[in-house]
Amino acid sequence: MLEKDHRRTRVANAYFSLFIAVGNVLGFATGSYSGWFRIFWFTSTSSCNADCANLKSAFLLDIIFIAITTYISITAAQELPLSSSSRSTHISEEMAESTHAQEAFLWELFGTLRYLSGSIWIILFVTALTWIGWFPFLLFDTDWMGREIYGGKPNEGQNYNTGVRMGALGLMLNSVVLGITSVLMEKLCRKWGAGFVWGLSNILMSLCFLLMLILSAVVKHMDFLGHDLPPSGVVIAALIVFSILGIPLAITYSVPYALISTRIESLGLGQGGVINGCSEFGNCNSPGYCVPRKWTMGSTFGGGNSPSLAVAAVAAFASGLVAILAIPRSSADKSRVHT
Repeated sequence: MLEKDHRRTRVANAYFSLFIAVGNVLGFATGSYSGWFRIFWFTSTSSCNADCANLKSAFLLDIIFIAITTYISITAAQELPLSSSSRSTHISEEMAESTHAQEAFLWELFGTLRYLSGSIWIILFVTALTWIGWFPFLLFDTDWMGREIYGGKPNEGQNYNTGVRMGALGLMLNSVVLGITSVLMEKLCRKWGAGFVWGLSNILMSLCFLLMLILSAVVKHMDFLGHDLPPSGVVIAALIVFSILGIPLAITYSVPYALISTRIESLGLGQGGVINGCSEFGNCNSPGYCVPRKWTMGSTFGGGNSPSLAVAAVAAFASGLVAILAIPRSSADKSRVHT
């Protein structure tokens, strides 16, 4: 819908990140509230206690809002299919020679990979490493708070549930920071360059994961586990880490797409197809999926969620270094980059 206006594309990506933050603030605020079963009284039954009813209420709210927003999306955005003239010369020739011109888009996507320049491959590599770093946090954030900070276990006492709700509060604060960063992102990228900003944010992400590992180690040496709540200082520190992670998350949601859009136009593809593939590659190779809690490395890092966070910290730091050193440090408002 933005056609070929690169500045509008950058601003649109920033707004995309901003409205993710708005939705996340509302969503995590919903998750941190424990009284939904009183509002949706019919969710509470003899076989479903307050925690169960709160979860059912959250899914009910999900259904309502997804139905409303999906309807608005498909009625408000008037999209037109790409015409054959919008394809690049290379892809047009490839498809002209093919006897299967109507094959699935996935074939076109893989056929395009041979035309990607070195700078595009660097961006895709950094994207994959970035998401290898993000998925352990996105999978285990509230679980980490319940297990590692509050010392609880699922379905055993109230510590774990209290920690999960506190984790939801932390994610709400994370979303507030994400929204603020989204508003400032255009100016930051214009001043320092999008690649440099992305690299710094990934190094900040790595440091936050390192702090989470330190907090986990500190809590293990305290004597409150199993019978009391953690000290307020530890909880505040965990909430601060969750909040700071909103900065790199805002960058991840927008800067890679803006960078790739300025370099991939000549191939006739949208910004999402190729870079989303690298995000999914990071997903599939994430330690959140590949490192079980009782992995042999668990004894080194204290078990729990720590092994995944340790690998995530390394991946995030590596992606930050590559972004700073390998992506050209040019201001975001310079003329179009030719690759």
